[in-house]
Amino acid sequence: MNDQAASLRTSPAEAESTSISLREAARVWAKIGLLSFGGPAGQIALMHRELVDTRRWISDARFLHALNYCMLLPGPEATQLAIYIAWLLHRTVGGLIAGVLFVLPGFFTILALSIVYALYGQVPLVLAVFVGLKAAVLAVVVEAVIRIGRKALKNRTMMLIAALAFGAIFLFRVSFPLIVLGAGLWGLLGRWWMPASFPSPASSAADASSDFLIDRLLGQGRLTHTRPSAARALRVLLIWLAIWWTPVLAVMVLFGRHSALAREGLFFSQTAVVTFGGAYAVLAYIAQRAVASFHWITPGQMLDGLALAETTPGPLIMVVQFVAFLGAYYHPTGLSPMAAGVAGSVLTTWVTFAPCFLWIFLGAPYIEALRSNRALHAALSAVTAAVVGVVLNLSVWFTLHTIFGRVDERTWGWAYLEVPAWATVHWPSALIAIAAMLAMLRFRVGMGWVLLASGLAGVGTHLLH
Repeated sequence: MNDQAASLRTSPAEAESTSISLREAARVWAKIGLLSFGGPAGQIALMHRELVDTRRWISDARFLHALNYCMLLPGPEATQLAIYIAWLLHRTVGGLIAGVLFVLPGFFTILALSIVYALYGQVPLVLAVFVGLKAAVLAVVVEAVIRIGRKALKNRTMMLIAALAFGAIFLFRVSFPLIVLGAGLWGLLGRWWMPASFPSPASSAADASSDFLIDRLLGQGRLTHTRPSAARALRVLLIWLAIWWTPVLAVMVLFGRHSALAREGLFFSQTAVVTFGGAYAVLAYIAQRAVASFHWITPGQMLDGLALAETTPGPLIMVVQFVAFLGAYYHPTGLSPMAAGVAGSVLTTWVTFAPCFLWIFLGAPYIEALRSNRALHAALSAVTAAVVGVVLNLSVWFTLHTIFGRVDERTWGWAYLEVPAWATVHWPSALIAIAAMLAMLRFRVGMGWVLLASGLAGVGTHLLH
């Protein structure tokens, strides 16, 4: 336990060497958390903009290396990416701060809207604010896809992998783990067949002279906490399993194994380890169990919760918080409905995100240690290209469902096509999105100002309507 406590502190030498105080980093993570609209595509775009381009904390190569690992994990990849990068800079305490600040804005927003929804139903004026914000995020997403694609797709082979990944997931609904597996195998074999397309990883000496802070410190060997240790891994595993499951066991003891709260703790702990490929891959399963099996909410309420999660800051998986609030609110056990709803909301958020810290703190040292491995580097280079295709798919999905009121799915042989119903185009969202793109991409207006103006525009269009 003393070793674990020591790992929670950044040593003075390392703190000085980073030249970024924990307080300064916390301000950056708080900003990212507050502006993390647009699902994983928007959140990854925001982090890339802030950490790679603006602050130069981490290079594209290491950013994408970390993103590749997070994409392989169950759970919200953007949250895990924030934890990973913060852990590189400020050890465990940095990862904790980044992860918590990434989740808190969305948590409080969804909790407040869940309370209002339970008491009064939908509040159109509040939703109008988020409609404007959601439209503005399209500018962030488009900019990120272009920027990341230019830097990750360095040759025709990488472009081909990205295109195939996009087509596989967009047209044929191939699961993300299979896409990653196929890309990784391509990279492993391509290292021998097409060595020019899969260059060797950068040397530590090159990292040591990098213009990017984290890369330079890692290349100089100054971030010693990134070195893997079996004893540390066992300690992390035991501690975080206890952190994850203690609240669930406490609820089962206090309210009974079959109470709504206990069932929520168990069910959402289960979903936390099967959400490969992001929230979209598991939402249908969550909806089916919450509506048909547990009878916590109605189908209409599930759709309302999804709409709230899509338009508020934080990961899309935060929809589980809304589901848990209403489930406990309508099925209280030994508590008032409101207290039960808040307890369900807190417990479900806990079991959804505690595993994120476990995966990163347990696996990140090994991922860093293997970065110089040539075979792994080739595999991850191919996975990086595939991830660009996947992010492009998320961006297209986000664009279609922001601009159009209805998107129909049609089959064409083995393919599935999402075709927008052109008559349902939401012109206010389209106009806000275009204005936001011009402001950010052409006139370089700051993201905060663009989001503020877009939220006000959303309210204005609602009042005029």
